[in-house]
Amino acid sequence: ESGDTLQQAQLRKLDFHLAQVQASDKKNLLDVGCGWGALLDRAVTNYGVKNAVGLTLSQAQADWVKASKRKDVSVALESWSDHKPASPYDAIVSIGAFEHFAKAGLSEIAKAAAYRRFFQWCHDNSTPDCDLSLQSIVYENYDEENPNPFVGEIFPESELPRVSEILAACSGLFEVVRLRNDRAHYAKTLQCWYASLRNKRDQAITTVGEAVYKKYEKYLGVFVVGFHTGTVNLTRIKARKIAKPVVAR
Repeated sequence: ESGDTLQQAQLRKLDFHLAQVQASDKKNLLDVGCGWGALLDRAVTNYGVKNAVGLTLSQAQADWVKASKRKDVSVALESWSDHKPASPYDAIVSIGAFEHFAKAGLSEIAKAAAYRRFFQWCHDNSTPDCDLSLQSIVYENYDEENPNPFVGEIFPESELPRVSEILAACSGLFEVVRLRNDRAHYAKTLQCWYASLRNKRDQAITTVGEAVYKKYEKYLGVFVVGFHTGTVNLTRIKARKIAKPVVAR
């Protein structure tokens, strides 16, 4: 909401996704790309989730979550594709990880296959009534044939999807219940981050050096414009598992 601080907005985001997957009293919740564990913590403390599992590829994030020693929370330093759950998940959340599921330079067919594998994995490792909440930055009014080289410099391993590619990838596996475009929210968030970074310029430069500081100052500025103009969007999807697909995929 318009008057929210970043901290209030963060909690609102976590509650949004936990509500999407009907997290209250769920037995096994998975957070794909769990970051520093904020959603895992909120799931067990505010929603009564019995077992919350996070996946991350960052050693620092995994160490942080483990150090919290939060009851009913665990973290694994691995990709979803390598993860073998002890029991099926009845809720799956992924915030800001889908952008990394396809590498830059893949053909459209290879990109589609990479996205499809994710939804197939979710289908194979979930209960029949599993809900999924997904958040991803997506290409909108953007020409992939003429990419912004600076964006590639910041995210060399990533390739944004289009909404149509996400929908095609989950077709027949998960039924899309709700789809939102919240790019205006993200434009405001980035403006707040940009202002905060500039306010702490000297501290940031002392920590990472001036070159890195200037790169991220430019990155935040470029993306504020991108979200404001609709070059990129922020997509949020709630999907429900199709337990018995009619057509084998």
